[in-house]
Parts: sequence; structure tokens; C-alpha cells
Amino acid sequence: MPGQQPRRFRTIFISDLHLGSKAAKAEFLIDFLRHHDADNIYLVGDIVDGWRLRRSWHWPQAHNDVVQKILRKARKGASITYIAGNHDEFARQFQGVHFGGIVVADSVIHEAADGRRYLVIHGDQFDTVVHNARWLAYLGDHAYDAAMLANRAIARLRHMMGLEYWSFSSWAKLRVKKAVNFIGSFQKVLADEAKRCGVEGVICGHIHHAVIEKTGDVEYINTGDWVESCTAVVEHFDGQMEILRWSHVQIEAPPSGDVLVPIRIDARLTEAA
Repeated sequence: MPGQQPRRFRTIFISDLHLGSKAAKAEFLIDFLRHHDADNIYLVGDIVDGWRLRRSWHWPQAHNDVVQKILRKARKGASITYIAGNHDEFARQFQGVHFGGIVVADSVIHEAADGRRYLVIHGDQFDTVVHNARWLAYLGDHAYDAAMLANRAIARLRHMMGLEYWSFSSWAKLRVKKAVNFIGSFQKVLADEAKRCGVEGVICGHIHHAVIEKTGDVEYINTGDWVESCTAVVEHFDGQMEILRWSHVQIEAPPSGDVLVPIRIDARLTEAA
């Protein structure tokens, strides 16, 4: 997209970047941020993967470039809010503190252009495994690492065949009955929390499952992630919410190798890519 002006939105919501992990799609995100701007940007948790960084240090230049890109948007006037998640729970001790134009919070209320109000929260606070069986959460994290290894191998093979990026781990997760049941339960408890807060919707992350749908009379929005689905939620200037997906596709005979291009999803998703 050389020379093209960035698309502007009122708000961008992104979550689960997991910077510091080998699975993070930092290059995809850099390209997304290069071609999309907004007045408000919410980083909805698990931006930095403290769990993996404690096990082994992994911080390539691309991950640093993501941080610099976000800071640059703050310097240019974007209002940026960092919502802490479970993988970056260390940030919760800095609630209300500003870092380079970025304010840290545990949760906030966002008012859309059409007057609807949304609870913006990572969502791990309502995951009973994370809070009541910490050891099981860590075990699941290791299993997730194994799934992502398989994901990378399949992605390389598809790339060699000229096929667009596709997430094996997302596909598998949505076909495991217990995982599907967990996603449904997660949506319900977040919708209940939104009603308790007296707002019309909830915007969260945590479960890496991008969707916009009604749960009862509450609009439930999950931003997805930048490990598997590579999705973001954007608010248009009329208040409409939309999911955008950024996929890695092979362009026929590109002058300088593969490029990253956007795929706009106009329909509201009912399951992650």
C-alpha cells in the first residue's frame, strides 16, 4: 500500500499481542498500525507476555518496533489506554499512571459516537481457571505453546504453496466441544458484568476468539488476537463497530517479496478466522 493514506477510525481496539513470545505476529501488527489510525486506541490486555519472558527472554527488533509505533501514535495525539491482562498483570500496579502518553487501567467505560457505552476489560478476571487453578493455567499455557509450534509449521507450508495465512490452532479450538462451551460461558459472564455496570456492551480479549454478537440484550465484542487470528475491532465515526482481519497473503510476482495486505470483513463474525 505504498503512498496510500492510513484509514482513519474513531477508535481501534486490539488485544493479545503477546509481545515477547515467538508466536506474536509483530510484523503483521506493524503493517496494520502503519495503515490504520484512530483518535482513540485501546490495548485490551496481554500486550506483553510476561509469562513467557520469565521463562526465556525473547524480544526481537519487530517487537520493539511495535512499541515504538504505538508510542509514535501517542505523540501524534492519539489517546491510548493500556488495559492490563493476565499475561501482563504486572501493569495493574500502575493503574492511572501515564507512560509516554499511554494511561494504564484495569478496565474503563468507552462511550461510542452513537452514545452506546461499553465496558472495556481484558476478561481474565472472569476466567475461573486463571484465578482458582493457577497451575492449570500455566499447564494450559505450555500446551498452547505446542499448538502454536504446529501452527507455525502449517503456516510455513501454506506460505510455500502460495496460500494465505490460516490458523490451525483457532480451527482446532473451535472444534473442541469443551472449548466451545467455555467460549459461550465466557461471553455470558462478561455480558452479565456489562449489565451490572449499566452499559450496553462489553469489549474484551483473553480467549483469542474475535466476534461481534448479541448476548441477550448486551453487545459482546471480542477483539481476537495477534497470535492466531490477527484481528482488531474498529469503531467508525458513526459508532458502528467492525472486525478487521489482517492476513499474510502471497502477491503474484511482487517486486520486493511478499507484502502484507488487509482483508476487510464487513459481516459481523460468529467465529474467528
